[in-house]
Amino acid sequence: MGLLDRFRRKPKPGVLRAASSTDTGHLEEWAAARHGVEAFVEPKTTVTETTVVLVAHDGEWTRRRIDGEDGARKFARKLGMPIYDAGIVGYPQRMRDYTARQKLRPEQR
Repeated sequence: MGLLDRFRRKPKPGVLRAASSTDTGHLEEWAAARHGVEAFVEPKTTVTETTVVLVAHDGEWTRRRIDGEDGARKFARKLGMPIYDAGIVGYPQRMRDYTARQKLRPEQR
C-alpha cells in the first residue's frame, strides 16, 4: 500500500463505475494488436454499465465498459469494425470455442 493510497477515492458499494479513458484505451490497443475484430454491445444492467465485447478472428475476446450504446457505435465506427447488439444476435461460436480451449489448458493462464 502506497503512502497516498488511503486518500484516493474508492467506489462506494452499489455505485456503478462509468467507462474511463483507461477502458477505451485498452479496447483500442487490444483491437490494434489483432485482426478480424468485431464488437458486441451489452446493455446496461442494474449491476454494470453498458459494456462492449471485442472478439478477434480466433475467438479471443475482451470486455470493458463503454459510454452507452451510442459511445460503442462511435468507437466501432472510429476503428472501422462491425458492431452487433449481443442481446439480439448473441455471441459468435468462435468466442465460446476459444473460452473452452482456455479451460482445457489452465497452465497457460
